[in-house]
Amino acid sequence: MKLLTFRKNDSFTIGVQTEFGVLDVVQAVKQLSPAFTVPATVHEAINGGAAATDALLNLVNLVLEREDRASLLLSEETMAYGPCVTHPNKIICVGLNYRKHAEETNAPIPQYPILFNKFNNTLTGHGHDIALPRVTKEVDYEAELVIVIGKQAKYVPKEEALDHVYGYCCVNDLSARDLQMRTQQWLLGKSCDDFSPLGPYLVTADEVGNPNNLQISTTVNGKVRQNSNTADMIFHCDEIVSYISQHMTLYPGDIILTGTPEGVVLGDPVDKRVYLKDGDVVTISIEKLGSLTNRMVNE
Repeated sequence: MKLLTFRKNDSFTIGVQTEFGVLDVVQAVKQLSPAFTVPATVHEAINGGAAATDALLNLVNLVLEREDRASLLLSEETMAYGPCVTHPNKIICVGLNYRKHAEETNAPIPQYPILFNKFNNTLTGHGHDIALPRVTKEVDYEAELVIVIGKQAKYVPKEEALDHVYGYCCVNDLSARDLQMRTQQWLLGKSCDDFSPLGPYLVTADEVGNPNNLQISTTVNGKVRQNSNTADMIFHCDEIVSYISQHMTLYPGDIILTGTPEGVVLGDPVDKRVYLKDGDVVTISIEKLGSLTNRMVNE
């Protein structure tokens, strides 16, 4: 199932993508069956587990069987997307987690996952303009697969780690390289406003299958910059979830950004680096998860 969020009446509501359009879950319940119990937000869906998923699927099937279903479905072209996970408790990131990316940046292959964090101010949705901060001239793109936690996880063995995952989505882990490299801590260059556009969909784990066998790419103004597969991860998704859970409790709705493949601007020779500028359109695409597009604009 593909979930998404969109803005309605100054708040984010949950939608389900179908072949006929996006089901406005709250409106469908209001019109068809006010007593029907379904999640009203994406976090209610994540926290509700299998029961909430089944309720959403039942609602979708009920709507799609109706002859007047068109009145309950929205066109994606007219929607204002929100981040597909709106209020994660934790945003944990893994650095240098693709072998070819580590090689292109002349970094040693990590022996343990390199972890850092971002904050909720970085979240935005598909289709939104992203203001390039005044304090940097070196904003880079990073296509990444995101793990969305679905069950509380603490001291989870690798063999059971993916059982604690609700689903996956795309993110552009935007990075101001001059700020990132100013000190040994990367946080400043990673945490400017809107530096984590997330979406467009949160795809449940059952639809994705093996998260370490997905094509992943970036285009800038239609030109391919990154083109790889999540199989190139140094630490695979099950290893990442297990490793983090040894050190902190993961809760439903937490998100983990799993690193980026080769092809970033930072990997080019210094004299050939062309960082993102006003008007650039960046699209992150991951197999089975859709495409996330944002335009860069001057602040």
